[in-house]
Amino acid sequence: MLMLFLSINVFAQVKTNITRSKITFQIKNLGINTGGSISGLQASINLDPANLNSSAIEGSVDVNTINTDNDTRDHHLKEEGFFDAARYPKITMKSVSIKHKGGQNYVGVFNLTMKDKTKQVEVPFSYIETANGASIKGSFKLNRTDFGVGGKSLIMSSEVTANIELDVAK
Repeated sequence: MLMLFLSINVFAQVKTNITRSKITFQIKNLGINTGGSISGLQASINLDPANLNSSAIEGSVDVNTINTDNDTRDHHLKEEGFFDAARYPKITMKSVSIKHKGGQNYVGVFNLTMKDKTKQVEVPFSYIETANGASIKGSFKLNRTDFGVGGKSLIMSSEVTANIELDVAK
């Protein structure tokens, strides 16, 4: 889910080279935490910490890469009642605003689009400069039913937590 979460590039106006990404999600099903990962991240991160108003972050992940360590469940999640990967193969995020919260902490408001439905989500994240680039970590919650993913259920929670870890090179 995304991507989130893509946050910052202190190398202002430089196209980001993603060297590592890990996007995971967690949801309660029958009261038990279950989850998985999604990959295929493609992103453009132009972030200038000195001018956050002109910064822009966009990214997408490939729904067909969903992995819950259960092939039957993965196939089911790609079907029409959940992500409908045949019709909507990408989950996208695009920044609306980014604010510095102090230290290494930021918060971004993103338009998140799944299954042709767009909702704004707030994504708190950290940005840590490294010797070779930067490390970005964020986490946020969303309501899967807002996007028509899975429908109403008494056994499956509507709240999903998405986590993103991202390393970018100079």
